[in-house]
Amino acid sequence: MSTLRQENPAPTTELEYDSTFQLLIAVILSAQSTDVGVNKATRKLFPVAGTPKAIAALGVDGLKPYIQTIGLFNSKAENIIKTCNRLLTEHAGEVPRTRDALEALPGVGRKTANVVLNTAFGEPTMAVDTHIFRVSNRTRFAPGKTVLQVEKKLLKVIPDEFIRDAHHWFILHGRYTCTARSPKCAACTVFDLCEYPRREKQAQLAKD
Repeated sequence: MSTLRQENPAPTTELEYDSTFQLLIAVILSAQSTDVGVNKATRKLFPVAGTPKAIAALGVDGLKPYIQTIGLFNSKAENIIKTCNRLLTEHAGEVPRTRDALEALPGVGRKTANVVLNTAFGEPTMAVDTHIFRVSNRTRFAPGKTVLQVEKKLLKVIPDEFIRDAHHWFILHGRYTCTARSPKCAACTVFDLCEYPRREKQAQLAKD
């Protein structure tokens, strides 16, 4: 963890936002989509409607043109409008700070709640996405068959002083270095701690 800290002392999400609410919406949109694609959409959406009231006023049909380049935009539009209305009626337009309240919002699951709790509120949570799941299993740092298993193992093995930033370190490492195809092992700063090269070498020897 100290090596990853030296490489990136202040990691954060690559999603663009100006408020906790905008972060919440961006994370909802990011499900099965790239941050790059979400940012392209929210750069058009947020200047026009960047609050729960403003997005709710758009309605589902008014929101869709802004996010139609994003996967599953139909269902996401419906969930976002429902979430905005619930924020307005149940939370005075503010994003709640508890997991239960966040997960009660339409379109918000455990991963989304973890991102908001970590990035917006500084909570020591670990939102396991496809990158973190891959890195944790490939390196055998925190292997698990489900994202929840990986999350619990990571929270157990990562020291408290690193846990808040570890979420971002693992995502960025998986996104740019420990990629799904052809991981860039030669450029990896934690190569010496990773089990993947050893397993690959053993597999090659077994073939030979």
